[in-house]
Amino acid sequence: MAELNIRERQAGDVTVLDMDGKITIGEGSVALRSAIRRLVEEGKKKILLNLSSVGYVDSSGIGELVSSYTTINREKGQLKLLNLTQKIQDLLAITKLLTVFDTYDDEAAALNSFK
Repeated sequence: MAELNIRERQAGDVTVLDMDGKITIGEGSVALRSAIRRLVEEGKKKILLNLSSVGYVDSSGIGELVSSYTTINREKGQLKLLNLTQKIQDLLAITKLLTVFDTYDDEAAALNSFK
């Protein structure tokens, strides 16, 4: 059983990744990386990561989120975060990354924010 399950769905031209599990060194961050890479190759550059069921992110997982963000930005795309748990929000605040990511608590608002 993988640490991280990723379900993909389309909402208009935005790809929503519903993630469930942990984003940690090893499988979790690899799963995220390959999902993002594949979407970019498919030309899908508006990506919303739904983190509501992600219980834990370690420093490697944070690194993966940042690297995913950078990859998508380079491709002139947008990566946004949805439903951060308090734990993840605190982690992003401590690492000063809360200001880097566009984060939302409401999926409709998040989807409307993509240009």
